[in-house]
Amino acid sequence: MIALLTPAAARTHIVLLIIIRVVSGLGEGVMRPACHALIARWSAPNYRSIVVSVIFVGVDVGVLVGMFLSGLLCDRAGWPSAFFVFGVVGCVWSLVWSVLCYNSPSSHPRISTVERRYWETVIGTTDLVARPPTTPWREIFTSVPVWALAVAFFANNWGYYTLATCLPLFMHDVLGFAMARNGVFSAIPFIGSFVVLLVSGLLADWLRFPGRLSTNVVRKSFCAVGLGITGAFLILTGYISCDRGVVVAAMFVAAAGSAVAFICAGVNQLDLAPLHAGKIMGLTYSVASIALVGAPHAAGVLTSRQSTRSQWQNVFYLAAAIQFVGAVVFVLFGSGKRQRWADDTALHDDPSDSTPDRNK
Repeated sequence: MIALLTPAAARTHIVLLIIIRVVSGLGEGVMRPACHALIARWSAPNYRSIVVSVIFVGVDVGVLVGMFLSGLLCDRAGWPSAFFVFGVVGCVWSLVWSVLCYNSPSSHPRISTVERRYWETVIGTTDLVARPPTTPWREIFTSVPVWALAVAFFANNWGYYTLATCLPLFMHDVLGFAMARNGVFSAIPFIGSFVVLLVSGLLADWLRFPGRLSTNVVRKSFCAVGLGITGAFLILTGYISCDRGVVVAAMFVAAAGSAVAFICAGVNQLDLAPLHAGKIMGLTYSVASIALVGAPHAAGVLTSRQSTRSQWQNVFYLAAAIQFVGAVVFVLFGSGKRQRWADDTALHDDPSDSTPDRNK
């Protein structure tokens, strides 16, 4: 709906346009917490990594498809057409969602008794309640694993947005890539990261099956490996010559590392407290969103005088340092175990993680 109003707001006054865009951002801000609240009630604990991967890979696909279609629409029908088309699609999707979506299987009027019993078996009746119990805000805000997750999520976002917003400038200013081809080269690593994200989700859930590795070990391993790879290849990018193939390969591996780390940063909320996963996602993603502004701003400050290779190396060193710090913090203080304050009666999702978490 906001998208439909944007062209009129732009023609009326810049202040009105800014207000419209702020309202749009507020609407998008609740989507991730809402998704996690539903995922906790509509997915089996053993498959939550792949479920989150499939859902959130749609965000990146949507960005690429949206950018491609927007260009075509603007070229053939004028820039307002992009807002009208996507606005209509959003309205239709919202109507369909409101008809088909319910808070939990226990409140869905059209599923069979057999399916409802299935969800009760794999999730548990406590986690299927449509309304969660009273939120333990004090425990959430004082939980060491929650804040460790927030740090890791921030680091993951910093690396991702350094790749998404800064590398095209680096390729143009330092490597001399033409802007016409820059977009294509910049998109290739993120197209590959879609596949890596899905494969990582499958691998994480396979490793979490009983008799293999605990959720705690899997989350910390994926976080350390993913952020470590992203940091290392960001540093390497600063020393690459004008060989386009090597540049794209380094970007691909860095983006792949970010996708691997997301299996921790974007899923661990469901490990800590499924009934409160939406609120924990809201808290951790609010912290992580600072990187959306911070990464491009830091790059602008560090390259403000002259966009040289040495200055861009500082940009990549900073991003890499944040990746490494995020990995260390989560490995030391993070957790893949269900927290004691998550609820009082539900069983642990992962039998191998039934030991009480000392960090709480």
